[in-house]
Amino acid sequence: MTIRDAQEGDLPAIVAIYNSTIPGRMVTADLEPVSVASRAPWLAAHDPAHRPVWVAETAGRVAAWLSFDLFFPRAAYDGTALIALYVDESQRGRGLGRGLLAHACAQAPRLGLHTLLGYIFAHNEPSLRFFTRAGFERWGHLPRIARLDGQERDLVIVGRRLPPPTQP
Repeated sequence: MTIRDAQEGDLPAIVAIYNSTIPGRMVTADLEPVSVASRAPWLAAHDPAHRPVWVAETAGRVAAWLSFDLFFPRAAYDGTALIALYVDESQRGRGLGRGLLAHACAQAPRLGLHTLLGYIFAHNEPSLRFFTRAGFERWGHLPRIARLDGQERDLVIVGRRLPPPTQP
C-alpha cells in the first residue's frame, strides 16, 4: 500500500468509493450519489500541509481514502479535525483502512492536530469496533439525529487525543 496526497485525477475514484457506500445506509448521511464536479471544491479546499486528503493505492489504483476535515470554523478548534475514511468494497478486510488510520494518527501532530473525531452511525457496529481498536473512545451520542429512508438513526461521536509531535 502506498499512501499519498490526493490529486484532482483521483477524484473519480474517491467519488466512486464514496458513492458505493450510500445504498447501504450505514456509512454516510448522503442519500443520493454525489458527482465528481460537486466534490471538486471539497478536494480543492483541503490543504496538504494542514487538512489533507490522502489516498491509499494498491496495484496502482486508489483503493481507499481518508480526509481531515474542518471540525468547527473557530480558531480555538484549529487543532481538532473530523476524519472520514472510506475503503473500496473489493479491498475491505485487507488492512488498508487500518493502515490509513494509523498513518493519520501518526502524522496528525505534524499537521498541527491534537484531536481527531469521527462521526459514525450507531447502527454501524463494524466501524465503531474498528475505531475502538484504533484507540478512539465514544465521546458523544446524538439520538435520532438522522433520518434514513424513514428510520431515525443515532450518531456516535468518537474521539482520540494525540500525543504532541516529537522533536527531532
